[in-house]
Order: sequence, then structure tokens, then C-alpha cells
Amino acid sequence: MSQERRHSFRRSPEDMAVARTIPDTPQTRSPAYRLAFADEDFLTREELRPVRLQLELLKTELALDEAGIRSTIVLMGSARIPAPEAAQSGAAARLARYYEEARRLARLVTEASLKGGGTENVIVTGGGPGIMEAGNRGAAEAGGRSVGLNIVLPHEQAPNRWVTPELCFNFHYFAIRKMHFLMRARAICIFPGGFGTLDEMFESLTLIQTGRMRRVPFLLFGRAFWEGLIDWASLAANGLVAAADLELFRYVETAEEAVGLIGAPPAPAAGG
Repeated sequence: MSQERRHSFRRSPEDMAVARTIPDTPQTRSPAYRLAFADEDFLTREELRPVRLQLELLKTELALDEAGIRSTIVLMGSARIPAPEAAQSGAAARLARYYEEARRLARLVTEASLKGGGTENVIVTGGGPGIMEAGNRGAAEAGGRSVGLNIVLPHEQAPNRWVTPELCFNFHYFAIRKMHFLMRARAICIFPGGFGTLDEMFESLTLIQTGRMRRVPFLLFGRAFWEGLIDWASLAANGLVAAADLELFRYVETAEEAVGLIGAPPAPAAGG
């Protein structure tokens, strides 16, 4: 990440380097003597949560800005859906076709993005296995970059090898991670998934429904899956959502159908 000097003061990395070479004394061994911004014990204190939230927001935001990422296409879906070549049997294997649809969607979107310089409609996923891997893989196979927004979990969530390394981020806070999914989103594509996918889907829909986020193409892959899982019509029939709210999303079955609804990337800005 670039650290262009905008002032005449000594830079903090320089002092960090010097601090590692100071004489070993009872005073310098004391935790109180550590530079505050280089002190993990201090930064992870309960009282520092607001600072950590800000750091997680800023680190990814600055990196994406410096990489020239102007807009994204979000792919969400289960970490447990395998690639067809790895599918064995059972329910997950029956959903393996969605891995290929996500992979093809990412490839098609990235190919179109690269024609305009590769800064618009960049694929972003959760950076893990399953559908997330398929999205990053398709972008890499098209020769483009993709973003991975990983999170520290006890299992399942190591970053997949297809994420562009300098655009692979790790989070502690789910809330900040979900903000970054949506801040640059020009379309949201939801594949079959479990609790995590449902959480991300409903939060995104709520933001659009309540006007907290501009409306973008919101595509659910697999009508049979989603209608079997959620009785959308019942929500409207019982007055829990407006009938118009059910128009906030569309069902699609194929990558090509989704690309048609997403549309072409924005034209590059003048002088960009």
C-alpha cells in the first residue's frame, strides 16, 4: 500500500525501526514504553474497539482506492458447494452446478470489465471456498483481478488461491466486512447458501428496501431453491412486506441471464 509523504515530519515506520534497536533496560522492557500504534496488547483492549472498527474500514477502503477499484459485482453463496470435479454425493453435490454458474458469471463479467480497463464491475466474494472460490476462479481465468473479503472463523474460511493477493483482506468484524461488500456494489448475485449467505442477503435487501442503499440488480440464482426455502408470497400476504418489495430481486438460472440483467460496465471516466 502506498504511503506517500504529505508532511515534513518523521514517519512512524522510521520510529518503529529505531524502537526495535533501543538498549534493553527495565524501562524499555515495560509495556508502557511501547509505541502505542505498535502495541498489540494496547490495540486489542476492550476500550479500543472503536479504533479497531475504524482501522478495518480504512485499511480495505484505502487499498481498493489505491488499486483503482471503482465498482464491484458481489457474489455470495455457500462455502460448502463443491466444484463439480470434487463433488461426491449428497445435497451439496446436487448443488455443484451453481459452482460452475458462479465461475462462468465471474469470467464473463471480468472479460467485459477488462475491455474498459478492469476498474469497474470487479468481482468481490467472501474469499473462501465453494461459491466464493468459483467467483474468484472465474475472474482469474479471465485474466482479471478479484477481491476477497475473508473473516477469521474457527473453520472453513481460509482464503482460496484464486483471490488477487493484494486484494485479499481479513476481517474481525462481520459488520465492517459486510459494509465493504456493498459500498461499491453495482449488482448483487446470491447463490444457494446457509446461515451466512441468508444473513448477507437479507441485510442487503433491507438496506435497499429502506432506502439506505441505492437499488441495484439483485439476482437470486435458482428459483426452485429459493422458493422452496422462503415463502416470499406469505410475507406480502401477511402484510409484513409490501408487494412491491418482492420486485427488489429477480430469479436467474444461468450466468448469461445474469450478465444480461447486470449490463455493461460504466464507461471509463474522462482522463481515467
